Amino acid sequence: MQQLQGLDSMFLYMETPRMPMHLGGVYIFEQPPGKSFDFEGFKKMLRQRLHLSRIFRERLIELPLNLGHPYWVEDPDFDLEYHLTRIGLPGDGSMAELMELAATIFSRPLDRSHPLWQMLIVEGLNAPEVAPPGSFAMIYKVHHCAIDGASGAEIMSALLDFSPNPRQVNAPEKAWKPERIPTSMELIARSYGARLGSPLKIFNYLRNNLGGMVDTAAEVLKNKLQPPPFPFTAPHTPFNTEVSYHRIFRTTGMELKRIKAIKNAAGTTVNDTMLAICAGGLRKYLLEKEALPEKPLIAMAPISVRSKDEKGRMGNKVSAMLVDLATNEADPLLRLQLIHDHASAAKQVSKGLAPENLLDFVPAELAALSAQLYTRMHIPDRTKPVFNLVITNVPGPPMPLYMAGAKLLHHFAMAPLLDGLGLLLVIFSYAGKISLGAISCREIMPDLDQLMDYVQEALDELEASVISNKEEI
Repeated sequence: MQQLQGLDSMFLYMETPRMPMHLGGVYIFEQPPGKSFDFEGFKKMLRQRLHLSRIFRERLIELPLNLGHPYWVEDPDFDLEYHLTRIGLPGDGSMAELMELAATIFSRPLDRSHPLWQMLIVEGLNAPEVAPPGSFAMIYKVHHCAIDGASGAEIMSALLDFSPNPRQVNAPEKAWKPERIPTSMELIARSYGARLGSPLKIFNYLRNNLGGMVDTAAEVLKNKLQPPPFPFTAPHTPFNTEVSYHRIFRTTGMELKRIKAIKNAAGTTVNDTMLAICAGGLRKYLLEKEALPEKPLIAMAPISVRSKDEKGRMGNKVSAMLVDLATNEADPLLRLQLIHDHASAAKQVSKGLAPENLLDFVPAELAALSAQLYTRMHIPDRTKPVFNLVITNVPGPPMPLYMAGAKLLHHFAMAPLLDGLGLLLVIFSYAGKISLGAISCREIMPDLDQLMDYVQEALDELEASVISNKEEI
């Protein structure tokens, strides 16, 4: 048994029917010529690889009245058939149909009485603009309490191979045996026993991190770095409101070489460049709505702090930085330079902080109550936004991957929304391409396609601005 940490548990406590808290996405695969997808063969392959990730067969055991954080336990009733579904794409099989289906699947919470993941194989894809005939898709979702972006990529590596020929996976030395489900009293005793060490943990946390915080503050003062934005200083936008039950999911893609050419010419990074492109698209969208704030939008960018020793483990190991998106700047190249400066300062400050551990010291009862009050008291409508949106960048492998012999062409990722946070952008790089997935609610951004079009326009404008600047020099 393993108890969830504070941040992992918060993703459970914050979950409501309107706010399912899972990560996920859509994979699009190309079948080898003359072959069709072998669903039974895929199940057999997955069954042989279940031991490669704990998430596959572990479920949650929650304590009564939230008297402690939940525990992971091997599910004695595990049934692979429950987690896998195969359907034909309804309608004309277009990308629009696939995205609508993905949004519907993503709108539904996972059942906590089972391991918290599902996969849906979708056949009948008819989208020649992204995949050849005979291609298929996989829609998947995994609860955020179990994974973050980095660990999610590691879990999917259990399914994917570097060759069309699936690798041989050795069986575990010991046969899998489920655990006995503990009683409520056993869980409460275990949880309260763990709390006895909290004072020592707090002391160690301060000892290990206080020096880094002081050094970071000194570095900011010495180099006269502009501190990152503070929470609750972001301006209001149309997507900073309560979310609904209905998700909407849209995607767009671009060539990685275009992004690298821009970042090399401007002396920035790939992440800075993608932030600037997203900022340009958001500026255009809000201008068209006559809703662009005078103050720049603030994005929260998650940062993985997962060490090498923690790779492959469940849970979240993330910190975060707030970045000024300079959406009040009309010039694309100057906007990129401002974002580069803001992001560099934010990274410098975030290095000395370890906020991902702070929630470990909050009692489970208080954490659960505060999460419930956040929604029930409509806190987002009573305060300024903590930040305007999340833009997360998950780097993928530079080489092609395969699943059961089928080549992975595209991966579009999704992440959960919260009240006050009605727009989220996920950037994923893979095999020379970058995909951008945008998720919102039908009631908040029914024209999410327009934002994706504006993002492409922002890429073209930034590219042209960089080229023009080089010619002038």
